[in-house]
Amino acid sequence: MSDPTAHVLDQVVALEPAGEHRFRGSTHEAWANMVGPFGGATAATMLNAVLQHPDRHGDPLALTLNYAGPVTDGEFFIEARPVRTNRSNQHWVLEMRQGDEVVTTATALTGLRRETWSETETGPPEVPAPEDVPRASEDRGVRWIGNYDMRFVTGGWDDVAGDDGTTTSTTTMWIRDSPERGLDHLSLTALGDSFFPRSFLRLGRPVPAGTVTLSIYFMATADELEAQGTDFVLGSVHAHRFHGSYHDESARLWSRDGTLLAVSNQLMYFKS
Repeated sequence: MSDPTAHVLDQVVALEPAGEHRFRGSTHEAWANMVGPFGGATAATMLNAVLQHPDRHGDPLALTLNYAGPVTDGEFFIEARPVRTNRSNQHWVLEMRQGDEVVTTATALTGLRRETWSETETGPPEVPAPEDVPRASEDRGVRWIGNYDMRFVTGGWDDVAGDDGTTTSTTTMWIRDSPERGLDHLSLTALGDSFFPRSFLRLGRPVPAGTVTLSIYFMATADELEAQGTDFVLGSVHAHRFHGSYHDESARLWSRDGTLLAVSNQLMYFKS
C-alpha cells in the first residue's frame, strides 16, 4: 500500500481506494504514541481521504477530529462523504473504522479562496532564529517524536521535570519534519497536534492524557505553504483552564516571515 521509499509521513497517510467513498490504510510503527498512533498522524490521514476523493472541491479550510476510541495497530477503513457542495465551499463527514467499531469521526471543510481584503491581527512572538536554538532530545518514551526536529524556545520538555510544575502553560518552539519534507496541508495538520499536553507542563510530570477532539483551521493558501518549503515553523500553544479532568489547548503556527499558517484548538482528557 505505502511506498517504503517515501517520506515517513507519506507512508502513514497512504490510502488506497476500497469502494465508493471508502479508503483503506494502515498504521505505521514510526508514528506510535503512548496508546495507538500519534493523533496528528491520524488527523493527516483523515484529511488525505478528502484530498484523494475524486469529488473534492477546493482546498482544506478546516478539519475537526473526534477521537472516539483508541486506534489499534493494523488496517483501518475511512469513509469520506461530501454532504453538501456550494459554489465556494464543500462540507465533508468522515469515519474511521477498525472491524465493527468507529474509532475516529471527523468533519472537514474545503473551499475556493478568492482575493479580498486581508489583515492579520495576531503576530508571532519575538524569538531567536531556529539555528540559534538547540535541537530537543527525542528521548520521551514515544516513537513519533523522532519524526520531528523540535527546538524549544520556552516551555520545553525539560520544564516537565520540575517538582512543582510551572506557573504558565505556554510552549513556544520551532519545528519541522525530520527528515525534511516540504510543507503542505497534510504535514501542517500533523504539526497542529505536535505539542505535548499542557497538563504535563503545569504539573511538572507526565500524567495519563489524550486528545478527545481537535480542530485545525488552515489560514494559509496552498501557494503560501509551498513557498514555505522545508523551513521551520514557529508554534506557540497555551491552555485556558484545567478542570474536571479536561483542559483545552490553543495553538498558532507561523512561517519564519510571520505568516499565520494555521490555528488549532483541542480538548484533552487528563488524570492527575
